[in-house]
Amino acid sequence: MEEKKDLGKTSIGMQPNAEALLAYLAGFITGIVFYILEKENKFVRFHAMQSIVVFGFLFVLGMALAVIPVIGWVISPVLWIANIVLWILLMVKAYQGEMFKLPIAGDIAEKNS
Repeated sequence: MEEKKDLGKTSIGMQPNAEALLAYLAGFITGIVFYILEKENKFVRFHAMQSIVVFGFLFVLGMALAVIPVIGWVISPVLWIANIVLWILLMVKAYQGEMFKLPIAGDIAEKNS
């Protein structure tokens, strides 16, 4: 049986891995909520900030691609699929208690958590 990692206490009172998963649930919106509400736990704040950066960027990129004729319309479905895969991966890693750090976004999240 795998030993459970001690991720510390949270100011909200939930399990840190559950909070980190929920920070990804509705993309950058729940990322903002948990980043504001969670004052103590660096693990949760990291995942909340990574959610804000990643899904905020993907949201803006998706909006920009939607108005670009042909090329944007072709790329948008691919971006949408990548978004879903990334969303599931990040939620699973957060629930498993991993500080799964994406390139660039993870560095930004680490500096601001």
